[in-house]
Amino acid sequence: MLRITVGRGDEDYMTVQEAINAVPYNTEAEIIISAGVYREKIFSDKNSLRIKGLGGVYIVWDDGAYEIVDHGKRKRGTFRSYTAFFSGESLQLENITIVNSAGSGSAVGQAVALYLDVASAVLENVSLISFQDTLFLAPLPDEEREKNGFYGPRHLLPRRRTRTIIRDSFISGSVDFIYGGGDALFEDCHIESVEPGFVAAPSGKKDWVGFVFLRSSFTSRSLPESSVFLMRPWRPEGKSRFISCSFGPHIDKRGRCEWIGADRDESTFAVIEAGSEDAESILAFFRS
Repeated sequence: MLRITVGRGDEDYMTVQEAINAVPYNTEAEIIISAGVYREKIFSDKNSLRIKGLGGVYIVWDDGAYEIVDHGKRKRGTFRSYTAFFSGESLQLENITIVNSAGSGSAVGQAVALYLDVASAVLENVSLISFQDTLFLAPLPDEEREKNGFYGPRHLLPRRRTRTIIRDSFISGSVDFIYGGGDALFEDCHIESVEPGFVAAPSGKKDWVGFVFLRSSFTSRSLPESSVFLMRPWRPEGKSRFISCSFGPHIDKRGRCEWIGADRDESTFAVIEAGSEDAESILAFFRS
């Protein structure tokens, strides 16, 4: 395995992007990042990467969807606002904080911290911080609802199913801040709402697993009671399940709400306990 170091001392590279660029596509590589704040926008299409932080590692950028770019021709849009984008077949992220510091969605629009389009990804002790649309888990839905709504990396490629496991991690946001069509397990995670809104906005297929939250806690920064829904389906067949989770008073007891303007709703929403037959059959997908 190729091993590369990043830091401000005697490491191989000073930026994370330089280290990623140095990896040949088909070479399995480990990138070790020394403690520090790395202000850069990350793009990776490498086949197999492991990226590990030593100490406090912060990757920070501040693109928002409302910003006018391309010589004044269009807004940046959701899917180019990411701080870090990863595709490929395999990814491991450990001990890293990824921040989109653009600000509140009401001011800057969507501001993605992490865009994952990886066939199989595992994240441990990772913090993802933003407001609207913090974490996107590909694939995109098959069709846009507005012209150029998906404009960004890989939006012209065929959609492929992905699987992500996120353990012992922290995710903060406001509106639809965990969203997309991927299958994902959030195990022992801390999910913090920073404004009234919606946590999960799944868009996967009817026969896929969708989002599964296991033993995760849902908290807020003193938000009003019942000001946050656990889910609203971004597409009609989206799924979210919550297994043995804990919910603060900011979570509306109805749990989910409809997506306004959706033509139909065949979504799945469930709050269940570990050890039940339903829970075990769902978790078996991620243990295989």
